[in-house]
Amino acid sequence: MATSTTGSTLLQPLSNAVRLPIDQVNFVVCQLFALLAAIWFRTYLHSSKTSSFIRHVVATLLGLYLALFCFGWYALHFVVQSGISYYIMIIIGVENMHKYCFVFALGYLTMCQITRVYIFDYGQYSADFSGPMMIITQKITSLAYEIHDGMFRKEEELTPSQRCLAVRRMPSLLEYLSYNCNFMGILAGPLCSYKDYITFIEGRSYQLTQSEANGKEDVKYEQRDPSPNIAVTQKLLICGLSLLFHMTVTKTLPVEYNIDDNFRATVSLPMRIIYLYVSLMAARPKYYFAWTLADAINNAAGFGFRGYDKNGASCWDLISNLRIQHIEFSTSFKMFLDNWNIQTALWLKRVCYERASFSPTIQTFILSAIWHGVYPGYYLTFLTGVLMTLAARAMRNNIRHYFVDSPTVKLCYDVITWIATQVAIIYFMLFKVAIIGAKVLINDFFSSSSLFSYWYFCLHIACILVLLILPLKRTQKGSIEQESIKPSWPKKLEENVLGQNSYSTTNNSFNQKRGITCRYPALKQ
Repeated sequence: MATSTTGSTLLQPLSNAVRLPIDQVNFVVCQLFALLAAIWFRTYLHSSKTSSFIRHVVATLLGLYLALFCFGWYALHFVVQSGISYYIMIIIGVENMHKYCFVFALGYLTMCQITRVYIFDYGQYSADFSGPMMIITQKITSLAYEIHDGMFRKEEELTPSQRCLAVRRMPSLLEYLSYNCNFMGILAGPLCSYKDYITFIEGRSYQLTQSEANGKEDVKYEQRDPSPNIAVTQKLLICGLSLLFHMTVTKTLPVEYNIDDNFRATVSLPMRIIYLYVSLMAARPKYYFAWTLADAINNAAGFGFRGYDKNGASCWDLISNLRIQHIEFSTSFKMFLDNWNIQTALWLKRVCYERASFSPTIQTFILSAIWHGVYPGYYLTFLTGVLMTLAARAMRNNIRHYFVDSPTVKLCYDVITWIATQVAIIYFMLFKVAIIGAKVLINDFFSSSSLFSYWYFCLHIACILVLLILPLKRTQKGSIEQESIKPSWPKKLEENVLGQNSYSTTNNSFNQKRGITCRYPALKQ
């Protein structure tokens, strides 16, 4: 039996009416229910009206109910994975538990993915139970490292981001299950830090601080409950537009047409490239819808407040998973990755890239491939990503400084790099989007290789040549090279898109070049 049929069939008549698979209908309806539950949760179970215990219990039970509705008894995997991971944390101790939790959680996820793909459902990419397990795996591993940092490592050994995220006490089992399985993020995430979640549940006041020259913290704002209504309305509008675009334009530009033998045999290479770019760009609103809706659900419950901008306006993007305008106007491959699935990129950075003793880029892409799934095409895709990232870094380090003096020249440079980035993205994303969007068997290594060869391995060859010709600057041990993601677009546009806070938060990229303070002065223990 396919895993997509293990959930409730109560909505089968609706599924037949809208001509969508039952698993997708269940997912959307449950997310809409979660949105209403979030509003109720914030209104009637506000932290000022009820205890943290009740909020934890309700959030967990609602989450498990939604999981059971969507995935049937496969939802038990969420409890089993979380329960065993908690047991490992308790018995192993803070010195090594992060290693054991990482291996177990990732191994359990991989086992479930192998079972789903190669035993039940190969080639049928549906809204199956492994999707939520991917998010839970991120939470289990992140929290294990945060506890290890807070309860074992010395303060001076931590980076600013690790110091801010460090957890100083072991969570209770209820807190742990609530963090992993709450109704706001059980189906589509996104990942959030444990400290952020506990602060939300316990209703602690928002204190935004800014470093002074003497290193002390100057409290600038304090507000217990800023309203998320405007942010939720804006995000639901984006969801509506994305869904409308997906149901109309995307249907007329099927991704699977790119691998149609007749299409590839009769259409010229330039036209194939143009269609590939347009069809993949048209496929993105599906992700914009899912991730923005998930963000809106958390905001509606009162979770996701990041702080205030310099004008005093509230920002509700603490756990946002994408920045659409920066995705569409990326001027580097890294800029695209930094703004697409943001929380996963931060997870990879925090548990792998910052902690790797050698070849952090390669290790990070390998971890990303393992986490995404067991289709061999994933591994070929992410190894391609390693080449692209290293080649782009070499190009940037050796060429960019010649084009930054003149605004006109830099604008031309940004336009050229935008075009190059779009080509790199469609080359990189072809297999992943095709695997997700098209129910065709192109997931084996030979199919992926043949598809690359049909494009003459052009970007593989170009990246290798760049790495052979241009020197690649090595980053110093213990520091993360931060690549600017700011092209020469108007500054006001960037502020409108990013809503950047002048204060540091746990969800920023932690640029080492500027002063950073922790958002949790009240949590320092």
